[in-house]
Amino acid sequence: MWRSHRAPSLIGSIALRRHHTSPSTYSLNRHMEIFRLRKRFGRGTSTAPRRSFVVPEVVPPLSSGTTTSFGSSGLSGHDRAAGDTGVLRRPAALAGAAVVIVSGLAISAPSSDAALVMRGQIGAAAHGTLHKPVRGTTRPRATTLSRDGVQAQWVVAENKRPGTTAWEIPPGAATSIEGFASTTYAARGDRVTLYVSTTAPRLHVVAYRMGYYQGKGARFIWHSREIAGRRQPTCPRTTGTNMVTCDNWTPTLEFRITRAFVEGDYLLKLVGSGGQQSYVPLTVWDPTSTATYVVKNDVYTWQAWNAYGGYDFYAGPGTCPSGVYPLCTRARIVSFDRPYDYGAGAGDFLGSEYPLVRFVEQEGLDVTYMTDVTVQQHPALLLAHRTMVSLGHDECWSLTERQAAGRAEAHGVNMIFFGASAILRHVRLQASPLGADREEIDYRDSTADPLDGKGNPLEVTGNTWSSPPANWPEIGFVGEQYVGYLLPGAAPESLVVAPGASPWFLRGTGLHNGSRVPGVVTGDLDAFDPGDHPNNLEILAHSPVNLSDTMSELGAAQGFLYSDMTYWTDPTSAAGIFDSGATSWIASLTPCSPGARNCPASVTRRMTGNLLALFGRGPAGHFEPSVANWRQIYGSAT
Repeated sequence: MWRSHRAPSLIGSIALRRHHTSPSTYSLNRHMEIFRLRKRFGRGTSTAPRRSFVVPEVVPPLSSGTTTSFGSSGLSGHDRAAGDTGVLRRPAALAGAAVVIVSGLAISAPSSDAALVMRGQIGAAAHGTLHKPVRGTTRPRATTLSRDGVQAQWVVAENKRPGTTAWEIPPGAATSIEGFASTTYAARGDRVTLYVSTTAPRLHVVAYRMGYYQGKGARFIWHSREIAGRRQPTCPRTTGTNMVTCDNWTPTLEFRITRAFVEGDYLLKLVGSGGQQSYVPLTVWDPTSTATYVVKNDVYTWQAWNAYGGYDFYAGPGTCPSGVYPLCTRARIVSFDRPYDYGAGAGDFLGSEYPLVRFVEQEGLDVTYMTDVTVQQHPALLLAHRTMVSLGHDECWSLTERQAAGRAEAHGVNMIFFGASAILRHVRLQASPLGADREEIDYRDSTADPLDGKGNPLEVTGNTWSSPPANWPEIGFVGEQYVGYLLPGAAPESLVVAPGASPWFLRGTGLHNGSRVPGVVTGDLDAFDPGDHPNNLEILAHSPVNLSDTMSELGAAQGFLYSDMTYWTDPTSAAGIFDSGATSWIASLTPCSPGARNCPASVTRRMTGNLLALFGRGPAGHFEPSVANWRQIYGSAT
């Protein structure tokens, strides 16, 4: 029986799910967290060696007979409670809403906000005026449909500009320089403050826009003046929550996002006079964009795994009683006001996100970029795009972000989850002394959360979204569930094409039922649940994993484990939802060194292009509705 993804509080009391209900579901014990900590950087990577037009719009709009309106929760039509007649109720918040057509997509929005959707001006009222959108900067986006997706002429032209490899940090470079930015994202006209600590007498900052650029990977954008370096004070820890924050640091420099900063993902390279080097990531967004694809940088999860100062959401120094889970020494709040302690300061960007960014830029796709915090503060903006792309490790979601994605999907916006364990952890934000939404909360124990019994139960942070009092599992949206992970050092498993997988996904690969693609599946794993799933769910790949190489409560209980790649289409909005089933998919896109054996990149890149091409056309169910094949694989269990 499939459970919808409408918030439980809006459809009445929901019984806890069968084998994935308890706060410790699919997270066995403290040893699992230790293993996951060991694989923080490079998580999900393959062991294969790596090398480092103006035309009319061709994407068809929704047909005039298609009706997509919000349900009572603002979520999708297939979330109707039993007994509904099929006519979705418009929530009170949208009374008197106007319909706006954005790039072929019908958007229902409050009449007072309708025009603002086009200008990117809808924000979260609770956060005040944040990142004020720029007026009148929308560029014409000439697009055409290629075999890898909807191309934008400006992205094609951008990646023909001179590239550089100077953004790279060579092995062995001194790392005694570190810093963070005052924001995760910024728009033209915004000012960004950097906080840097170093032993170097002097330093400078270089901004690089990440992309393809003739294979060099980035383009030089900006160079700061030389600045005096300083060693910043120790970052204090808050007793009780174990939050480490560096809001006691003195600002190092401030710069403005000028016209030179084209929307995209950036690495700000900190360079000390003694050769010290590290990164600070920054997303530059365009609030007026109506690009086909919006790539969401998963900064909530980057921060959740950031143990700078010794603490993250999974562990911390000290000992805990045997068998206690989650670890008692973990942080309950983590701060964006500190450097990342992995990825050379870039968090998980280079390991789990950059290969996809490089791919879409190489193909010239019609793309724009946001972060989790952007969606939190401007939730309506997802409605202006055809496809939202979640990247390689996106386990932490806030309520506002989750509701925003649900509303977008209800209006035909396709969803791609290129990782696994998406929407597993439950977070919320609060202000820090340096600004709004700079501290991320996840008690992972509802009874310890100060909001328990006092606030909205959907804001209370249990161990997972499935835990009480939220009781809102991800499976009704993603289509499948997190089931464990391959241990660090385990050889990647082969992707195995499932019986009945759609030809559109396999086009150009030469693969068929039972074909194997070595070296694809590793890291976190998702799998189909025979007892809880969309009825029309299609399994594209069904890949066995070696139990001796995994940590999985489900695998241990049933004696086997699979990683499933799934696709389903919403029968009401026609939106397509894809889940890769492993956090390693994006890493597998990286081209291998010449002569490398068992390199999956050519196949995974072709599949990725097929997916983006379909999802770029509009609601995928209008073109390739999912065809249920799960009974062929899992039998008739319901």
